[in-house]
Amino acid sequence: MSLEDYKEKRNFEITSEPPGEVHGEGGNVYIVQKHQATHLHYDLRLGREGVLKSWAVPKEPPTHRGTKRLAIQVEDHPIEYADFDGTIPEGEYGAGTVEIWDRGTYETEKWKEDEIIIHINGSKLYGRYCLVRFRRVENGWLFFKCQR
Repeated sequence: MSLEDYKEKRNFEITSEPPGEVHGEGGNVYIVQKHQATHLHYDLRLGREGVLKSWAVPKEPPTHRGTKRLAIQVEDHPIEYADFDGTIPEGEYGAGTVEIWDRGTYETEKWKEDEIIIHINGSKLYGRYCLVRFRRVENGWLFFKCQR
């Protein structure tokens, strides 16, 4: 894994976002950040392979079964980003306010190229969640609370 794409998009002399490094496993960190950039969206991040695997979710993440959300996979972020809460300066990639919306841990039930099933232990999201590749949209996934 590499954080090259992440680092190329940012000027760390201007932004307070962490430059970070790839770590061991990355633990089972789960975080959702509310990001008021050009458009309000939510960033779902899961610690895996020493980085935070990341998806931009255009609408509030689903808390009940039956609600599906589009999730666009974006570049990996450093594990340290799980603690980032602040403002990305105007003119920088992702400019706007980032605040922690939910956090906790997760357990992996299945992690395949086209399907991820996890058990989230957050304060707003908890239970069994699925990410399923949605091929109609580039880098698209569907994110939803799934049944047992």
